[in-house]
Amino acid sequence: MRPSSSTDPLRVLFAVSEIAPWVKTGGLGDVAAALPSALRAAGIDVRVLVPLYPALAEAFPDAPPIARLPAPGGLLPAAMLREAVTPDGTPLLLLDSAELYACSGNPYLDAKGQDLNDNNIRFGLLSRVAALLGSTANPLAWQPQIIHCNDWQTALAPVFLHYLHTALPHAKTLVTIHNLAFQGLFAPASLGELGLPPQAWAMDGVEFHDQLSFLKGGLQHADWITTVSPTYAKEICSDVEGLGMGLAGLLRWREMQLSGILNGIDETVWNPAGDPYLTTAYDADNLSGKALNKTALQHRCGLAERDDLPLFGVVSRLTEQKGLDLLVPIAAQLAALPAQLIVLGSGTHELEQAFRSMAIQYPGQFSTHICFDEAFAHQIEAGADIFLMPSRFEPCGLNQMYSLRYGTPPLVRNTGGLADTVIDTTPLTLANGSANGFVFDDANPDALLAAIHRATKAWHKPQQWQKIQRNGMIHDWSWREPAQRYAELYRQLVR
Repeated sequence: MRPSSSTDPLRVLFAVSEIAPWVKTGGLGDVAAALPSALRAAGIDVRVLVPLYPALAEAFPDAPPIARLPAPGGLLPAAMLREAVTPDGTPLLLLDSAELYACSGNPYLDAKGQDLNDNNIRFGLLSRVAALLGSTANPLAWQPQIIHCNDWQTALAPVFLHYLHTALPHAKTLVTIHNLAFQGLFAPASLGELGLPPQAWAMDGVEFHDQLSFLKGGLQHADWITTVSPTYAKEICSDVEGLGMGLAGLLRWREMQLSGILNGIDETVWNPAGDPYLTTAYDADNLSGKALNKTALQHRCGLAERDDLPLFGVVSRLTEQKGLDLLVPIAAQLAALPAQLIVLGSGTHELEQAFRSMAIQYPGQFSTHICFDEAFAHQIEAGADIFLMPSRFEPCGLNQMYSLRYGTPPLVRNTGGLADTVIDTTPLTLANGSANGFVFDDANPDALLAAIHRATKAWHKPQQWQKIQRNGMIHDWSWREPAQRYAELYRQLVR
């Protein structure tokens, strides 16, 4: 590794499988866009390693090659590394392998929603290249001191360093768990296909219940582990409710090298005072524009344009994890409040059909949109009165922070990052000025309905409601503090 002086900025390779706005399936893409930018503002020399998907090739057609990478072993192919710079100045290292990354759309799934059958090779190569760049075999003049891996798709980097570069100086490694439920599980034959040695197939290696686990291997061998909220860091070490996803024992063993750092949001993108997708701008000092956004949203969705009904919003994957199945049994009670509901998202066929049926049964009150539309998501955040996130588990969640920023108090279940960001409205929190939303504990329809009733009752008290709105809007939800915490963690690892 190239020696560095105390005045050199710390060098970090941020390895990730997606990056907004070009390739995004969820919060990971947003984090990959915003956190490196915030780290650079904090004085870190960070570069983002990401596959050259078609959307990125189209965005950066002139990205020059900076290194040719020979086939590293197993079934992993040769590749090329290109460089580019995002509009906000973040350097990108684009991993170019047309045979692996030419697929458009979702980077993990085929057109039928099934896992791509070569995901082990596609993300094995990404991890292997990250490890290469963190080793003395790095072909670039720039060499990272830290490799920051994100989720299972890059979690094999510490494994490759451990087994293939163990005798040589190499970068320190950090693995961030964005969602422990996704572990990168593959057949045992993947060991040889990825070019890993036989000794890696062990309890303290990549073997996990007779499968190869990218994430388990990374958690085993990384120098440090983070996850995306303090509460989720505690939950995943517990066997209660299955939140440890079979890895709680390993995480308890690594607990002294595990920390939870709450995600932030990009406040240049999520800002009601300057959001180009909104009908009318507004801020915490002047909330009058929010009512105009509600009317525009009702008009777009074919709902009755009434200001005397609370409008609930959902922007989410429609899955059991997100707890949205809890809404289906209480549809009639929600309609009878009366209230309105707009749902934007896609997911399981059963939930998609259930929400379509609800919209048909209650026209003018419920509206369902099975798709994802970035502009529409912003409009729901601004136009809704209350944002619903009844998740069974939620590592961090970003939408509740978007909602708080937009003066749309979130109604959430008490779990993960939702517990770390949403403060329940009670007489005490109203009095001390901390109330910013509504929280319930039990993952069942009755508990959700009771919280909806509480939120609706508060909404009908305008002065109280504006205090709740402003409490959420004036808080700093940006990446500034999380970036400083990551920067200090990087420095500790290098020391």
